[in-house]
Amino acid sequence: MHAQSQAASSGYSKLRRKEIRVPALTAVVLAFQLGIAPCAIAQQLEPRAYTNLPVGLNFLLAGYAHSQGDVLLDPSLPITNAGAKVDILILGYLRSLDLWGKSGSVGLVLPRAWISARGDLEGQPSSATRSGMADPELRLSINFLGAPALSAEEFREYRQDTIVGTSLVVTAPWGQYDGTKLVNIGTNRWSFKPEIGCSKAVGRWTIEVAPAAVFYTDNGDFFGGKTRAQAPIYSVQSHLTYTFAPSCWLGLDAGYFIGGRSTVNGVKNDDQQEGPRVGATLALPVTRNHSVKFYAQTGFNADREHDFDTFGIAWQYRWGGGF
Repeated sequence: MHAQSQAASSGYSKLRRKEIRVPALTAVVLAFQLGIAPCAIAQQLEPRAYTNLPVGLNFLLAGYAHSQGDVLLDPSLPITNAGAKVDILILGYLRSLDLWGKSGSVGLVLPRAWISARGDLEGQPSSATRSGMADPELRLSINFLGAPALSAEEFREYRQDTIVGTSLVVTAPWGQYDGTKLVNIGTNRWSFKPEIGCSKAVGRWTIEVAPAAVFYTDNGDFFGGKTRAQAPIYSVQSHLTYTFAPSCWLGLDAGYFIGGRSTVNGVKNDDQQEGPRVGATLALPVTRNHSVKFYAQTGFNADREHDFDTFGIAWQYRWGGGF
């Protein structure tokens, strides 16, 4: 999000003194959880998600990402100039698999976030900070066309043409969460992101297209025991990648997202997300087993003038698979 916020007790007390009605508070929480957090799987742009790998290859990943920008709010609320800064550390592991003769993979991501939010509430500045573990993500994928499961020796003769695959990303509600707080890093709900991907290689160029949807369970302990539901977010992303050498490539990324309107105790919020995202990714080899990846993304919502920027770096170590 695609790819999930925060409130210190000082920010909470300021809001209570203002006696803001509950729908306003719930909209603020929703905005931080869905519009800013870089680990939100609904808005991730991920190039080369459907490439073939030799069976038994392992990857250990560690990364840092920073996001900042405006927060999407219900325009009827007495809150203006809302924004947030998010810093996140990510630890991940991925292993390539043989799934009934097709190539696949399973991966796990464990994020920790630090968030600083600010805004003007009825003309008065207010701010909040939060830190802790975010919701972990598990991803399972299989390429069912054009990417057979191969040993390292067989893989040396493999040349990609067209690959079609599918994946499922599951986010578990195990991040830091407190139902008495206005905003949280964890979401206290499950999410499920099925996706279909198509990757076509033409010489050193690779073109990818991947439509997806994210479905959410309800949060039954939202700010004092309320029930918060959210409509699915639908997306499509595409990537154009040029490979200079093994483990060295440059990708141009684009995506469009729509949906996600929330409901709190049966009352709908005017907070649907819609807009494009664009970005770029550069991967560079360091040694035979080590590589590093840099990426940057930006988003814009023309209807709400909502935009934010993300940049990050990830280190990767690979072993096994006969390499």
